[in-house]
Amino acid sequence: MRLPVMPPVSPMLAKSVATIPPDASYEPKWDGFRSICFRDDFDVELGSRNERPLTRYFPELVAAVRTELPMRCVIDGEIVIATDHGLDFEALQQRIHPADSRVQMLARKTPAAFIAFDLLALDDEDYTARPFSERRAALVDALAGSGPSIHVTPATTDLPTAQRWFSEFEGAGLDGLVAKPLTVTYQPDKRVMFKIKPVRTADCVVAGYRVHKSGDGAIGSLLLGLYRDDGTLASVGVIGAFPMATRRELFTEFQPLITSFDDHPWNWAAHVSGERTPRRNEGSRWNAGKDLSFVPLRPERVVEVRYDHMEGERFRHTAQFNRWRPDRDPRSCTYEQLEQPVTFSLGDIVPGLGRTV
Repeated sequence: MRLPVMPPVSPMLAKSVATIPPDASYEPKWDGFRSICFRDDFDVELGSRNERPLTRYFPELVAAVRTELPMRCVIDGEIVIATDHGLDFEALQQRIHPADSRVQMLARKTPAAFIAFDLLALDDEDYTARPFSERRAALVDALAGSGPSIHVTPATTDLPTAQRWFSEFEGAGLDGLVAKPLTVTYQPDKRVMFKIKPVRTADCVVAGYRVHKSGDGAIGSLLLGLYRDDGTLASVGVIGAFPMATRRELFTEFQPLITSFDDHPWNWAAHVSGERTPRRNEGSRWNAGKDLSFVPLRPERVVEVRYDHMEGERFRHTAQFNRWRPDRDPRSCTYEQLEQPVTFSLGDIVPGLGRTV
């Protein structure tokens, strides 16, 4: 492979802001795997945010790149899986598997798409020093013949349109907006773009904790739950960004609430196959050495947390502590309190991507 921009490359990043900034190019924030695609004729490499190749996990995209992209190019984008119900990040996670037979099966069952949003190189030209406005125009022109697996993300410089996208597109599984200054050059691993994500609050039951990695009588994270309509407690995520002094205080404070698994809603021994709960001795599929065991607590404490959006029954990202709610009855912490975004068609965002949700 001989390109003007060679792998690995760390993607250009965005910093979080509370409001949509003016005077920028606005794009939907896609909820998938960030990837820089390198193509030199038959040679294709799909890089990741941590510069590790994703190529072997998406053979259908490798084939699509050879068919749909220019012969020699480097393109920044996002790998996504589009379904009848919007983007499916959980199905995307399942694609990272060591067994080639499973990779091939999932490539047929849940094929991925590539959403292109920046151009780093084309033929022998390095575009990274050019302003984003030029890179965007060249990207649109270079990918005019792409599809059905590779798509250019929509973009607008109109602020009212961006504000409408922010409110509408979440219903298709998107993750907010990205704002790119029109004059910014491509700066790997630098936070020179802006991301705006929805922020909501929910009152959750604290149902367990994990010990801090220091092991020094401190809380690592608190496990959160919400009650379903049938009265069972669903595991919805964790919070863990506390000062060390607070971690130690919480450790002491929660000791009287420790219970056995036999008396806990998340009884790992009685776990029903297919139900997603945090179990003792459960390993992480992303980090085999990470201990995800937890200490069960009687579900009596309620905490208000901040979150952006849901993925199925769970918070898509780690929630953030807001405040304790001693005034709330734990049984009142149900899914009914959560705001439900209006469903939206992926095909109305990018023609040919997914079907109506």
